[in-house]
Amino acid sequence: MSARDIVIRPIITEKTSKQNAEENKIAFEVKKGANKTSVAQAIEEIYGIKPEKVNILNVHPKEKRMGRYVGKTNAVRKAVVTLPEGQNINLFDE
Repeated sequence: MSARDIVIRPIITEKTSKQNAEENKIAFEVKKGANKTSVAQAIEEIYGIKPEKVNILNVHPKEKRMGRYVGKTNAVRKAVVTLPEGQNINLFDE
């Protein structure tokens, strides 16, 4: 399994942008069966930076309504990666 199969995409929200600026943390959506060591190895392979710490959480689906129709959002596995001091991953091309 390649590193791109484990790390699906970065999660960019107001909260994660604030964490990136203040605490040097970046959030990624990862594959369902991924664990902390596989995520750390994938981040190191993709970006060339060895993470200090990896926290993983499961985001449960929420119920959403569109008029009278009820559905659910997708369940996701999220990894919050703490980078070493002075290291940064640039997600946007400047």
